[in-house]
Amino acid sequence: MSKETIVVVEDEVDIREVLIYNLEREGYQVFGEADGKRGLEIIREKTPDLVLLDLMLPGLDGLQICRSLKADSETSSIPIVMVTARGEESDIVLGLELGADDYIAKPFSPRELIARVRAVLRRRTSPSIDGAGMFIDREGVVIDSRRHKVVVDGLSVSFTATEFKLIHFLAHHPGWVFTRDHLLSKVVGQENFIVDRNIDVHILAVRKKLGPHRDLIETIRGIGYRFKNINE
Repeated sequence: MSKETIVVVEDEVDIREVLIYNLEREGYQVFGEADGKRGLEIIREKTPDLVLLDLMLPGLDGLQICRSLKADSETSSIPIVMVTARGEESDIVLGLELGADDYIAKPFSPRELIARVRAVLRRRTSPSIDGAGMFIDREGVVIDSRRHKVVVDGLSVSFTATEFKLIHFLAHHPGWVFTRDHLLSKVVGQENFIVDRNIDVHILAVRKKLGPHRDLIETIRGIGYRFKNINE
């Protein structure tokens, strides 16, 4: 079985070496780069299974790289985990809005790093949840877990691994109300150490991509979210 490939774009030498060492010890094939522009080139060249991306980089910053990758159909499905020293929640939320799947804040432990990476890779390779149906069709929105594909009014729309699992899980249980904690556990994973707004940001991203069908995901004030039951 071939190794899963990870590209690390981090300009701090010590941190980059720690990331590479721990990932290689877990059996991943890792490529490291310090410069943002060169990092983007390597990602496009290697098309890795996951990218660990620092926000503050020379050349191109992490948010610019994230935006560029998600705008390109060849790289839009690659999971991105942001590596950031910034403590402000706004930076994390902005990265998630641009399509990043998760974040890890400096300083971090090797255990936390590997847990984050495993969780994101698992979400990418196992989109189906609890034996849920492979094909869901709701009011012009088609969700196909076999192809990890969402079609809105006949047009294919790119979803990150987390966004896909979120809409797939909600759509498979129309009318059911789920709390944020439940969605974090079932969709994001218990290994993640995340900000409270993580699910809210992903819901916002999913609604934007649903376009005219954004109201299919309903907010139940004080509780959480549900997928509209068209039979009600």
